[in-house]
Amino acid sequence: MAVDVVVVGSVNLDQVIEVESLPVPGETVQGGPIIRLGGGKGANQAVAAARLGCSVAFVGAVGTDADSAQLRAELLAEGVDVIRLAAVEGPPGHAVVLVDRQAENVVVVSPGANARLDTAAVEAARELLAGASVVVAQLEIPLPAVLAAARLAGATFILNPAPAPAGLPDELWPLVDVLVPNRTELARLCGVPDSALTAPGEVARLAGGLPCERVVVTLGGDGALVRDGESTELIAAPTVHAVDTTGAGDTFCGALAVELAEDRSLADAARFAVRAAALSVERTGARTAMPTRARLAAGVERVAGVERVAGVGPAASDGRVAGAEQAAGVGRAVRRDSVGG
Repeated sequence: MAVDVVVVGSVNLDQVIEVESLPVPGETVQGGPIIRLGGGKGANQAVAAARLGCSVAFVGAVGTDADSAQLRAELLAEGVDVIRLAAVEGPPGHAVVLVDRQAENVVVVSPGANARLDTAAVEAARELLAGASVVVAQLEIPLPAVLAAARLAGATFILNPAPAPAGLPDELWPLVDVLVPNRTELARLCGVPDSALTAPGEVARLAGGLPCERVVVTLGGDGALVRDGESTELIAAPTVHAVDTTGAGDTFCGALAVELAEDRSLADAARFAVRAAALSVERTGARTAMPTRARLAAGVERVAGVERVAGVGPAASDGRVAGAEQAAGVGRAVRRDSVGG
């Protein structure tokens, strides 16, 4: 049976530790209790899409231990089809995530079973990939598996080039329908320092030079920049009470896939994804605050409502307003770093 979205990617067991400040090289810092959560960019994007009402299947690999069984069960509980989630010898992927008081994070990933996802496993999902409206992949799995997914995708293929590569192979570029990097990933792809991408105009210039007609660059608190052929649009992000930004980019990708599967324009899909990503940072853990459609609708109304009461700032083009929760004085850290930048 055909599904709306197939995600080909990683699944990890995240170990999240809250710290006062992120350590610098050579520094030891005290942290809070270890929180164990399901993660991995691929699995997170699949969960984000499923919570927004899409039918979703996942292609990936876990191990054969108890942690792997837990990760499989969590995806099933979210409504994700895991018939093509392979079991290989050894442990699943693991990630250690440090989150500071300003909701900044650093992540270290041990790939585990993700490194053993091969082309044969992807090709075994041929019918799923050919029948899906959208196929999504990232780079936490081996590149041959990504290439196989791109070749077998029957419709739109989205690539989230994370972790940030120094470049992509020439044979992959023609297969990518929509590229979704953040600012750092765009800089790496273009061979420039991150510091060169502080201005949206420079982001637009570099995105326009990529060999891909449709690019969405996530910009954290600045929202997202959409390049669709000759058209470029900057989409603003709402202000939210940020607790942990770890899953913002994955929420964005999942939400973007949902809307593209429903034949929305790239700009409209990105607007929807910006709002979803903004809500995803309000709790600890990559998946914990990923919104459902109902919560997304309520969250947009809440932000707009606080803004009207506070009377702060101009409304954005789609009725949202920046600065709403800042006016209300909510929580320990009010940030706009909310779209996976």
